[in-house]
Amino acid sequence: MAITLVNPSGLPEIDAYRQVSIATGSKLVFLAGQVSWNAEGNTVGAGDLAAQVAQCYLNVATALAEVGASFADVAKMTVYVVDWSPEKMPELLEGISRAGAKLGSTPVPPATLLGVAALDVPDHLVELEATAVVD
Repeated sequence: MAITLVNPSGLPEIDAYRQVSIATGSKLVFLAGQVSWNAEGNTVGAGDLAAQVAQCYLNVATALAEVGASFADVAKMTVYVVDWSPEKMPELLEGISRAGAKLGSTPVPPATLLGVAALDVPDHLVELEATAVVD
């Protein structure tokens, strides 16, 4: 695998992600931000942040698989959440857990979480962007 995830001593250990990724592969894969659409373009989990987070992670997994990659190859993710507040963290983590259960492992690459005013479609509560490195 082209990615090694690390939690350096001197930085806090975060359950939801690792602080550093070391990429040694030769090909960069940039995914467009994934929202909670299913294959037919319908929003999954309208009004349900956890359901939308899970669908976003599953969509990222689908996009990665198409190019011969997986979450093990993800070097960095950015998560955009509409009207973010720390009180939403349990829902976010629940969605990650649901996706992890379906994927067989919980994705934990370095991540940045940003609160935003709105996304492309009013029903969308979250968008997940990923960059992967593969050999």
